[in-house]
Amino acid sequence: MSPIIVKALQLLLSLSLLIVLHELGHFIPAKLFKTRVEKFYLFFDVKYSLFKKKIGETVYGIGWLPLGGYVKIAGMIDESMDKEQMAGPPQPWEFRSKPAWQRLIIMLGGVTVNIVLGFLIYMAIIFTWGTSYVSVEDIPDGYEVAEIFEGFGFQDGDRILKVNGEDFKDATDINMYLFLRDVKNITVLSADGNTKTIDIPENIGQTMFEEGVMKPFGIRTKTVLDTVVVDKPAYAAGLRNGDKVTSINGKNITWWHEFKQEVSTNKEKEIDITYLRNGSENTITVKTDEEGTIGVLPVFYKINREEYSFGQSISKGFDYSYWKLHDYIAQFKYVFTKKGATQIGGFAAIGNLFPPVWDWAAFWSTTAFISIILAFMNILPIPALDGGHVMFLLYEIIAGRKPNDKFMEYAQLVGFVILIALLLFANGNDIYRAIFGN
Repeated sequence: MSPIIVKALQLLLSLSLLIVLHELGHFIPAKLFKTRVEKFYLFFDVKYSLFKKKIGETVYGIGWLPLGGYVKIAGMIDESMDKEQMAGPPQPWEFRSKPAWQRLIIMLGGVTVNIVLGFLIYMAIIFTWGTSYVSVEDIPDGYEVAEIFEGFGFQDGDRILKVNGEDFKDATDINMYLFLRDVKNITVLSADGNTKTIDIPENIGQTMFEEGVMKPFGIRTKTVLDTVVVDKPAYAAGLRNGDKVTSINGKNITWWHEFKQEVSTNKEKEIDITYLRNGSENTITVKTDEEGTIGVLPVFYKINREEYSFGQSISKGFDYSYWKLHDYIAQFKYVFTKKGATQIGGFAAIGNLFPPVWDWAAFWSTTAFISIILAFMNILPIPALDGGHVMFLLYEIIAGRKPNDKFMEYAQLVGFVILIALLLFANGNDIYRAIFGN
């Protein structure tokens, strides 16, 4: 099956699950507070429904436009803009007749479900599959260090022992820590065996973003081939598993990142590769493909797995969920820069979060992450989002009076226009990247 179709199916299943549960977060407290819910829809039913059935006072259905879902609560000014209903006198079953604290709980229900769901999924993932990490002992050749970080005192071959004075467990996490977390100092073990602590400048994440150095530390890997893909240029030319590449076009190659750089800069060109096999040196000519690859992978570092009991998975799942939310909020500030705005993505970008082959662990991990993203995005104080309703309810509770209905109608309209503009912009970025590349 095509990787695009696999990703699309995972996206559809994930969003359907998250949308239904989010709307249940509004539906359940509304029913508990005896508030009439007129519609409960997965996807939007603009002029047409794929399916609908009325049970009691609520119409349950599936729309044809997969941009979200909704519950239509009687007596509430929302994106439906039902002015006729609002023109009548308030009824006891309507949203507007309920105390402010009940209305606040109803509006916070969806976001609460998304947060709790993210935690529960991560907890289940950790309990079922555990976690993986790469220890400092498993990268004996240390890191390849970007030039800008060499200016801070780091060197190729360094291995990270501590971050902010605490033992650093996963060697693959360092770039994320630097970009999104408050790293003040790093203790490294240099290739010469000496240990030193290096102070990290403030706003290092901003520097990484502006300079385009998002991965200043890359784990160094030698050029011994672990995988040579059949039907790819390298296999056709004669390379096999276990071969060690020593030079490309006469240039000595020691590390995998050097290999990748030399190959990628010669797209659709012939290159001479010298390699060792069983102690004998050989040279072959390989033509790279349009992406600047030849179909090989090196022997990578060891990946360790850690398992957790049920009780441990609860604590670890909560911790993991917290840091996922923290890191997403931390990177959100970059959206408001010129460069960051170009990185915003729509449905294609979300779909690309999923793997190209069906993998349940990856599916649930991505679904948990999207659930947390939806919680954060929905609580933003933009009219037409849950956060906009919460903002006006908090104003009502503090000020002791409601905003008038006409103001709320205009606010909903403005919020709706903002959301449509953001949706078009994000998906426009996806289309631009598909046509012109990143």
